[in-house]
Amino acid sequence: MDIQTDDTAQSLTPALSHRERGKDSSLIALIPRLDGLGGPTSFNHKLITGLAARGIRTTYDLDDPAVSAVLVNGGTRRLDALWRARRRGLPILQRLDGMNWVQRKRWLGMRHFLRAETNNLLLAVIRRRLAAGIVYQSQFSQAWWERVYGQVDKPTSVVYNAVDLQAYSPAGPRVAEPGPSGRVRLLMVEGHLGGGNDLALDNALGFARALAPDLARPLELCVVGDVPPALRDRARDLPGVTVNWIGVVPRQQIPEIDRSAHLFFAAELHAPCPNSAIEAMACGLPVLAYDTGSMAELVRDGAGQVAPYGSDPWNLEPAQPAPLVRAALDILANLERYRLAARARAEAAFGLDCMLDGYLAALLGGS
Repeated sequence: MDIQTDDTAQSLTPALSHRERGKDSSLIALIPRLDGLGGPTSFNHKLITGLAARGIRTTYDLDDPAVSAVLVNGGTRRLDALWRARRRGLPILQRLDGMNWVQRKRWLGMRHFLRAETNNLLLAVIRRRLAAGIVYQSQFSQAWWERVYGQVDKPTSVVYNAVDLQAYSPAGPRVAEPGPSGRVRLLMVEGHLGGGNDLALDNALGFARALAPDLARPLELCVVGDVPPALRDRARDLPGVTVNWIGVVPRQQIPEIDRSAHLFFAAELHAPCPNSAIEAMACGLPVLAYDTGSMAELVRDGAGQVAPYGSDPWNLEPAQPAPLVRAALDILANLERYRLAARARAEAAFGLDCMLDGYLAALLGGS
C-alpha cells in the first residue's frame, strides 16, 4: 500500500519547499490538537518533542503569520482554517493511517455509522482537495486509500511510526521477571477495545486458548487498555490461561510491561502501523500477529512471526489460530534469538530520527 518500506520517505520538496519563497521554516502548525489515548496522540507527542530538540517550533494556531507549513494528523473539521492556509500559499501535508470500515460490516447504531462515514469523507476531501502532499504510515495504508478513493496527483511517501529507542529498550526495570511463577506471559496492548473492536480481544482469547495445551507451563494473558466489563466476561472459561486485566496505564509504564513478557500479540485488524507493536520490538519483545494490515511489512527480519489469518478478516470472521500457535512455539524455543532480532529491527526501521527526517523532508524539503 505504499512505495517504500524501511526508507523514511521520498522528498516532497518540489511541491512543499519554501526556501525559494524566503519564508521562515522554523514554525510548523499541527492540526488537530489531540489528547487522550491512541496512536495519533502518541505521534503528536513524539513529533513535538523531536522537533523541539532540533530547534523547530510547533503551534496549533494555523493563523499565526509565522507559520510556514501545516501538518494535518489524519483529518479535521476545520476545513475553513485549511482553506485559509492554502490561500496563503502554505504547504499542507496530510498524515494518513487507515479509515473507518467496521461500521459497514457490523451495525453499531446510526450515530456511530454517521460519525465514521463523516470522518472518512473529511479525510478524503483533505487528501484530494487541500493537501499538497501525503505521508502514509505504511504501504498497506497507501494501497488501501488508493484502492478505495483512487490515486492522487501529488507527492506521496511512506514514513513509519517511530519510538524513542532509549526509553523503549531491553535494558531497564521490569514489572516482574518474564513468566512469574513459571508462567509464559503473552501481552496485548490496545488503547480501547469495544465499539466494533471486540474481535481483536476474541482473537487474543482464542489464540491463548489454543496455545495453552501445547505449553509445559501455565499461560498468562496480560491485557493493557480500556476493556468494557461485558467483554471481560468472555474470558471466564479459558482452561490453563490466567487473564490479567491491567487496564489503562501511563505511557511511561509501557516499556517495563513490555520487558516483562515473552510474547506480544498485535491484535488490531488491518492496523496501518501500530505503535504498540513497534514499542514491543524496541524493548526486545518478539511480536506475533495475523497477516492483516501492515503487520507483514513491519514484523520482519526475525522480529517475530506473522501467520495466515485463516478466514476473512474484512468480514469480521474469527481467526484460525493453529498457524499462530506453531509460530509462538517456535519463538519460545528460540526466545533469545528473537529478542535480539526484534530490537535490531526497531533500531533499523523505527527510530525517532528516521521518522523526523521523513516528515521534515516532506514539510520543509529536508531543512
